[in-house]
Amino acid sequence: MEYLLLPFLSFFVGIIVGLTGIGGASLITPMLIFVFQVPPSIAVSSDVVAATLMKIVGSVKHWEQKTLDTEVVKWLAFGSVPGSLFGVGILHFLKRTGEYNLDNILLRLLGVMILLVTLLALVQLLLLTFFPKFHLPELPKLDLETNFGRCVTITLGAILGCLVGLTSVSSGSMFALVLIGFFRLDARKLVGTDISHAAILLLFTALGHLSLGTVDWSLVIPIWLGSVPGVLVGAKICQVAPQRPLRFIIYSILMMVSWKLVHQV
Repeated sequence: MEYLLLPFLSFFVGIIVGLTGIGGASLITPMLIFVFQVPPSIAVSSDVVAATLMKIVGSVKHWEQKTLDTEVVKWLAFGSVPGSLFGVGILHFLKRTGEYNLDNILLRLLGVMILLVTLLALVQLLLLTFFPKFHLPELPKLDLETNFGRCVTITLGAILGCLVGLTSVSSGSMFALVLIGFFRLDARKLVGTDISHAAILLLFTALGHLSLGTVDWSLVIPIWLGSVPGVLVGAKICQVAPQRPLRFIIYSILMMVSWKLVHQV
């Protein structure tokens, strides 16, 4: 039953990822924990490996459609890849010492990360929808032709990459906020750039999590079977679908999920 349900649910998550750019980890990891009763450490690692293929497939599709900014992807990855490996290194340290309950730590980290990402994105979405004339002070637009712009981009990538290495969350959602705030990308290039950068970031993060020994391939393969065709469908629909209503529904769901995760500990 579970082997039928997991790819079925993963298919819909894949559609959401391809359609909105919202990270699959924010949905799949809690799904593994709550629906399939998977320990958080195994859920995080298995989801990182599963999400890697999903993001790569999505990035290829957006590359073909020319809906991504390669310069932004490159400079963010220069920071996020080493940052994520540092985050995985912290997990190695916690696992090796044995002084801390890794599952409890990850459960709380997941909840806090999803709550933070969702809250920021939801506030921004509500302001844009209901108060279109209300303008918050804009963040400075980063110019990747300058050393300052590149250094800030690499630094942002490193900080968020570390959080991805620790929790698997925000490879899409938090980086999407950076792309909106600092690069002013339009909706369709935003999704493609977000997914393409996440593909690079998760490829290296997945290698780190494989070294932890907490990847369960009996979870990874069914997720692949559902999410890969789902992300292809979502990337195609992205060209015509209204983004704001979809994002509002998904963010509302994520708020409930994060609250549940935080109060599990």
